[in-house]
Amino acid sequence: MALNFLVAGIGMNPVGAFQPSGSSASRINRNPPPPGTATRTATRTATSTTLFEDIHGAVYRKEHEMKQVNQQHSSLSDPIRMAIGYVLEGEDMPPLKLAKALRRTYEDQSSLDNPDVKEKTQDKLDRDQKLLEYGMADAVMRRGSFIVDIKRKSLSRPGEIFARYDDASMVAEAMVGLGADVVFVNVDYASYGGDITELRSAVKAVRRISKTAAVVMKDIVVDEIQLGLAKDAGADGVVLIASVLGPALTNFLDLATTIGLETIVECHTRNEVQAALDALAQNIMVSNYDRLQQRYYPDQAYKLAGMFPGSGGPIICIAGGGLDDTEEMKRLLAVGYDGVIVGKAAMGSARAPEFIRGVRDRTLLPAEFSQWGLEHAEFDMDGNLMPGTKSDVPTPDDGDSFM
Repeated sequence: MALNFLVAGIGMNPVGAFQPSGSSASRINRNPPPPGTATRTATRTATSTTLFEDIHGAVYRKEHEMKQVNQQHSSLSDPIRMAIGYVLEGEDMPPLKLAKALRRTYEDQSSLDNPDVKEKTQDKLDRDQKLLEYGMADAVMRRGSFIVDIKRKSLSRPGEIFARYDDASMVAEAMVGLGADVVFVNVDYASYGGDITELRSAVKAVRRISKTAAVVMKDIVVDEIQLGLAKDAGADGVVLIASVLGPALTNFLDLATTIGLETIVECHTRNEVQAALDALAQNIMVSNYDRLQQRYYPDQAYKLAGMFPGSGGPIICIAGGGLDDTEEMKRLLAVGYDGVIVGKAAMGSARAPEFIRGVRDRTLLPAEFSQWGLEHAEFDMDGNLMPGTKSDVPTPDDGDSFM
């Protein structure tokens, strides 16, 4: 796989972020393109004359759209412009709601994030001291998080409609009600079928039913104004695509941190993951889908799992891209990922409850044990070894969901 993320003409603008010369945002490019790869901004199916947009075309289109958005919000007193113009620090910084949701710290009996936190017993304190002496203080049982990528369609599957719904807020509320820890709300209409108004309504819907679930804006981010849109809509975080931003990733991360907006950096290659780590990204998503080559590599996230620190480390890592099987999700969690992202397989699917329970209703061995051949061992919420797998196991409240 070629590792190409080249950004054209990056400069600095007055508010400390970046604008490219002669353009509203950074551009991706192949240098050189692989043999047989179209360098135009669209791809053509073999059986149809319909032109479908690829990531290159999406970036160029997004640049044009953001020029218009910047013109609409050019005033210094504009709420969107103000959202990216003020530095938040100290007590003004919002809580790390996204990070806590991805790690499910609010369910940890000894975490201050848990409203029902319990004081550690002396036995527990002695055990923690021994683990510290052996260098395994963070090697504790984990709990995986489940993230739903809410979208009607996708760049990765041109021409295909996943689900039809009136408003993403209804889907977000339903998924969080089923137990999802985080929901991605796609706001690019041309690529994913959503818009910014749905993000606003989704934030309100999720806030009504959960104090812990996080809402993330997913967009093809090419301009700083998009961070302002996410902040103004009330999102807890935003997705940044490493192959789109390239060297500008660090600047976007800095701006997001400055304004109190959490980020998830989407990566596919080893170099992209390393660039995200070097930029001090806190939340990193490894996708099996290569946006530049427009191909799925089913084992990519599994192969790159070893690049992250062990359990409880400073980096939260999640995996996604074409996941549609509970066993595949468990396999990724077993090698150290903190959570999994499911999009198409959960949208309009009766198996969504199964996916969510299969990930959440179990505890995981420390990531340090991932090479011990225990990937298929399953433990319940109390840490007891389970006799079998939890996939396709109906419960009384499922109704006909598995029929």
